[in-house]
Amino acid sequence: MNNTNKLKIFNDPIYGFITIPNALIYDLIQHPYFQRLRRISQMGLSSLVYPGANHTRFHHALGCLHIMQKAIHVLRFKNTKISSEEENALYIAILLHDIGHGPFSHAMEHSIVEDVHHEQISLLFMNKLNVEFDGKLDLAIQIFKEEYPRKFMLQLISSQLDMDRMDYLKRDSFYSGVEEGKINSDRLIQMMNVVNDTLVIEEKGIYSVEKFLMARRLMYWQVYLHKTSLVAELTLTNTLKRAKELHQKGIEVACSESLEFFIQNKINLNDFTNDILHKFAQLDDTDIIGALKNWQNHSDFTLSSLSKMIINRDLLKIKLNEEKFSTVEVQNLAEEFATANNLNLQEAKYFVFKGKIRNQAYSKIAEPIRILKKDGTIEDVALISDQLNLRALSKQVTKYYICFPKVLIKN
Repeated sequence: MNNTNKLKIFNDPIYGFITIPNALIYDLIQHPYFQRLRRISQMGLSSLVYPGANHTRFHHALGCLHIMQKAIHVLRFKNTKISSEEENALYIAILLHDIGHGPFSHAMEHSIVEDVHHEQISLLFMNKLNVEFDGKLDLAIQIFKEEYPRKFMLQLISSQLDMDRMDYLKRDSFYSGVEEGKINSDRLIQMMNVVNDTLVIEEKGIYSVEKFLMARRLMYWQVYLHKTSLVAELTLTNTLKRAKELHQKGIEVACSESLEFFIQNKINLNDFTNDILHKFAQLDDTDIIGALKNWQNHSDFTLSSLSKMIINRDLLKIKLNEEKFSTVEVQNLAEEFATANNLNLQEAKYFVFKGKIRNQAYSKIAEPIRILKKDGTIEDVALISDQLNLRALSKQVTKYYICFPKVLIKN
């Protein structure tokens, strides 16, 4: 008989003690699919900018579980009926919402596999776990897939003010040391309520919502879209693309068995058998770091140089601008680098390229953050806030970038 105590407690630097609510949640946390999140960085390559940002998706998932417990407690106190089955389904859904992330989180989302979003892979993992756990994830999957009629439950999992965003803003701010990202998640949760099965924030919590949205905007520009993090992630993506290209040409590219499979095969969502899902579950940050260390010494100049850039943090120069960079400028820089290093133009474009980034703290198109006013009416926070800049946050801001080797910088 197994006498393992499954009601464990984690000591978290953000919230203090996090309690596992029941044996099923413990068993899910113990599963190798979930334990893999210990080896997936929460903030990709942001540690190249903020040295403390080395926390993992495992940290984040547990944090989300903790604040979901708080939210359910508050909503029940305010007479929202939540059954024990629904409670457990919410715990499972928020715990597993990020289980489909690949190495370095978003950095390689569309390069390990072909245009498959991490949420889609998370659902594949949840379905596989549901088979292993005899259907105990049925309700969690319904909520995750937006198939459960109680709308507020999905809003707690995925919305413009969900448990995911509340935890990652607070956690990433803490580990990066960026004070501007601090939010008062306790206050936000205390102000939550449910009206007609829709999540609302009581009017006295509107300033906390405004602070939350401002913090999100600042964290995106200052951390998630920081130009050094951005160029590091783009370089990592190009490195993997080059490895795949070399393999297609019949050139050996040594790496771990799990990474080798995805370099050698083009995998899209329809290809995800249980066997391929298991192979994906073997991938984590260590596969990528190990490969980059090997590839530094590869005979291919492009693969070797890109790998060294990340390992040694000697990255490409990146410039941001409000206006688009011209194709002619990119072409000229690529030709200059190609000539200097005996490369063809296609190879040079691994080092010289342009693109754009977008930031929108609050979307008018997505499900709004609803404020419950004292007279019982409900309004979109952007319409009733007295902060003029809050309305500006719903405007999408686009910036354009160009990346190129530092040796091309003109004196």
